[in-house]
Amino acid sequence: MPSDKRARQRAAREMRLAAEAKAKKRRKQIRNVIVVAVIAGIVIGIVFLTSSNSPPKKSATTTTTTTTAPTSTTTTVAGSTTTTAPPTIGAIPAADLSPAGTAGKAPTVVVPSGSPPTQLESADLITGTGAAAKTGDALTVQYVLATYSSRKTVQSSWTSQPFTFTLGQGVIQGWDEGVVGMKVGGRRELIVPPSLGYGSTAQGSGIAANDTLVFVIDLVKIG
Repeated sequence: MPSDKRARQRAAREMRLAAEAKAKKRRKQIRNVIVVAVIAGIVIGIVFLTSSNSPPKKSATTTTTTTTAPTSTTTTVAGSTTTTAPPTIGAIPAADLSPAGTAGKAPTVVVPSGSPPTQLESADLITGTGAAAKTGDALTVQYVLATYSSRKTVQSSWTSQPFTFTLGQGVIQGWDEGVVGMKVGGRRELIVPPSLGYGSTAQGSGIAANDTLVFVIDLVKIG
């Protein structure tokens, strides 16, 4: 009998130890699950915070640009015709225009008072009725030149003979740009800044360094 009692006690102790081991194992599994869940939560939180603080990516967009061509400037003065200046050339203010004069006779050039313009300015004093001049054309003109430095006429083809040249070649840039579009029989006034004239190089009597030039040009013929 005593040996049966000891056997029962030993069996009970083994069952108790097995139950404790099983319980310990379960607690360890639960603890591991909790640790994994906590770590996963921390990682998710870090990812969320990082993504929320990052600047948004710029989405691809298509930009449509509308270009509007510049319009011409028109000046009308009593006793002269309407002047339409190309978009890249300014119009001479009415108060600064030389007299229109008479076609076929030498004009009078008046140098405007005040500071000279910084861009090329143009005005048709008499509008021609013939063909229009274009770059590359051989032109015959009469002209009178006055300067801001002298305030008077310093050159005139009317006292010698008409001047012949090819538009766009061999004359100052102010002519290359300002004579384009003139019609035969027309008279055009140009005010040419130094950058489109002779620049910093003086050209003898009446044309100083960095001078602004005032031309009145008559287009006699093309070709």
